[in-house]
Amino acid sequence: MSAPPVVDLPIEDERLAQDVSTGLAAVEKLLRSSVESEDAFVTEASKHLIEAGGKRFRTLMVLLAAQFGDPSAPGVVPGAVVIELTHLGSLYHDDVMDEARVRRGSPSANARWDNTVAILTGDYLFAQASDILADLGPELIRIQAQTFSRLVQGQIRETIGPKGDDDAVAHYISVLADKTGSLIAASGRFGALLSGAPADVEERLSRACEAIGVAWQLGDDLLDVASDSTESGKTPGTDLREGIRTLPVLYVLASDGSSRLGELLAGPVADEDVEEALRLLRAHPAMDQARAELTAWVDRARADLTGLPDIPAKGAFLALCDYVVERSG
Repeated sequence: MSAPPVVDLPIEDERLAQDVSTGLAAVEKLLRSSVESEDAFVTEASKHLIEAGGKRFRTLMVLLAAQFGDPSAPGVVPGAVVIELTHLGSLYHDDVMDEARVRRGSPSANARWDNTVAILTGDYLFAQASDILADLGPELIRIQAQTFSRLVQGQIRETIGPKGDDDAVAHYISVLADKTGSLIAASGRFGALLSGAPADVEERLSRACEAIGVAWQLGDDLLDVASDSTESGKTPGTDLREGIRTLPVLYVLASDGSSRLGELLAGPVADEDVEEALRLLRAHPAMDQARAELTAWVDRARADLTGLPDIPAKGAFLALCDYVVERSG
């Protein structure tokens, strides 16, 4: 018997699948109870995104990393909840900054209530994460603080944008590494540390998870252009409509900015021009350039994973690398 796919990733090893399934259930239970408040409204707002679902991608990273030590160690599940609460708290804030109306197929918290409620709810989740973290020890607290610092700095750099002499592509990748990769790296590190895995394994897992996180986001960039479905959770062309300069767009603007496609991508693409922009971008060499960058990050992850002990979790991580490439088309 195998566990249900997580992030569409079936786990072949029966025992590992069961361990992950059990761990996910335990994390989900603690995640929900950790946001309970005496104030019914605080509880409702805090559970809004939890109940909307989500991939629990970072939870999976913690649980797989813990396999390299003792996966039943008492800190593993609380550590995964800390990571998930941090991620969820950042989503409440992201939706305010992006003025998003929908999150995970449901109205965003700022749309359902208002920006103030969304911001304060995100703060509450960060506080609850810190409360759990206090029982896990100073080393984990330091890792969380350093990770949070990277998350904030990445968001600031994204908001401000590259300086005049900055390379736009390098700036973009650094933002992805800090905004997304850092918390996924922390997921691998938490799982390894809390399970008592060796230090060299911890370092490899942290680096590999960060690379997988960056590659995953680059895959979302490609899906927004190449997909005819809603694989990325968004309607294709959403980033173009919002004027978000993803990696393929940056490559076009750097090499072909004066073309018809370059003109379309210079700002938010009007609804009537989205189909033309998608057609031109799908045929542009920028898509292959972006796929090559994604592959380079996956190869970086594989290089670290190859040196890990040969257990089923290693195979699951390598399968995840394959999946990240495959989902991007």
